[in-house]
Amino acid sequence: MSYIHSSLTEAHKTLTQFIEDKNNIKKIEEAIATFVSSFKNGGAVFSCGNGGSMCDSLHFAEELTGRYRKNRAPLPATGISEAGHVTCVANDFGFDHIFSRYLEAWGSKGDTLLAISTSGNSANVIKAVEVAKAKGMKVVGLLGKDGGKLKSMVDVALVIDCPITDRIQEIHIKCIHIFIEGIERDLFPENYL
Repeated sequence: MSYIHSSLTEAHKTLTQFIEDKNNIKKIEEAIATFVSSFKNGGAVFSCGNGGSMCDSLHFAEELTGRYRKNRAPLPATGISEAGHVTCVANDFGFDHIFSRYLEAWGSKGDTLLAISTSGNSANVIKAVEVAKAKGMKVVGLLGKDGGKLKSMVDVALVIDCPITDRIQEIHIKCIHIFIEGIERDLFPENYL
């Protein structure tokens, strides 16, 4: 049973370390303001990532199009994951292009991309960020380890400084929930009275 206690202790330590860096709180606020700006100006929010990060990107989008804690109007958000698109592009252009081709088709100036990569070096996420920036989109990065190549490419970089992927993902999902709450508090303040 010692590994259970160890795992929980490790998770607690990673979260505590993240909280103690006050710059992370400012970056979360900046990320929320970026998402809200897109929504207020008629834009959309896209999200992408691989594996568990794709699941997190989908969770983020579905909470925005569905609901979080209380009913409210849906928000235009898409987690890039449609199977037909992913398999077509991976087959015809290569796996590195699965997210960027989608943004080439659907992304617009004023939209925001949430780019998730626990290494900060996912080639397909990097290509997505390149397309997003070329289109005049803003990019929020949920990253890990040292932030990798993506750290300097995104507008807002939240880096979980930890070598363990599952610990990084645990903080990522916490940030995602805070993003959603912050978006709702701004756009639907009546839900938080």
